[in-house]
Amino acid sequence: MPLCLANSTDKYVDRDTLALVPTPKPTATWRPVPHIDVVNAVENTISNRGMSIESERFGLARDQQKMFGVLTLTNRSNPEWTRCIGVRNSHDQSFAAGICCGVSVLVCSNLCFGGEFVIKRRHTSGIDLASMVEETMDTLADSYISFEERLLNLHDEPMTDDHARIFIVKAAEYGAIPSCDILAVFSEYLEPRHKEFRERSQRSLLNAFTEIAHKYKPARFDICNRRLTRLFALDGQPALA
Repeated sequence: MPLCLANSTDKYVDRDTLALVPTPKPTATWRPVPHIDVVNAVENTISNRGMSIESERFGLARDQQKMFGVLTLTNRSNPEWTRCIGVRNSHDQSFAAGICCGVSVLVCSNLCFGGEFVIKRRHTSGIDLASMVEETMDTLADSYISFEERLLNLHDEPMTDDHARIFIVKAAEYGAIPSCDILAVFSEYLEPRHKEFRERSQRSLLNAFTEIAHKYKPARFDICNRRLTRLFALDGQPALA
């Protein structure tokens, strides 16, 4: 079970800072993609589809080797949330450049994501990036529909307090949250700061997790969201036993 880390070099930055991050030199088998190029490719694809970005947040971790971002879109797909896109990239070959579908809950700005980050090739050049992002966005268009349906269904899944306790501990064991946040998540679930989540349900429990996740640094936030996606079966796969 992960412990809390008091000190971290992870930080949130703006797009101008991303543009200043140096990109390692390529090798014969590996061509790193500048962080800013990934973000710009996603923005261009969004614009080409008649959408625009309402807000954005980026994080750097591991001496700027890893980048995480969230782009919130202006179009409203549902009165409860707006769609957003998760973006990540690495310069240390720890993971491929990728994007995934997500939503930002309007009442609290909490983020939820569905599915894994997808761009299909790990070792890619900037020349291929635009077409790869276009292809990935085509995939996400369908993913949003099924993801949002699953998210809505969480409203109809009742949750007892005892079940919530077990689920939260399980989430800590799975690494979605550090163990020191078990009580914080349970307290948020029992007495949510937003009245919309007072009814006991899986959706209310998910909100408790994402409310606490506001404080996490970029890398920890990325891990939390990806593992919550799996625990709540928002990726369309069967729930974990």
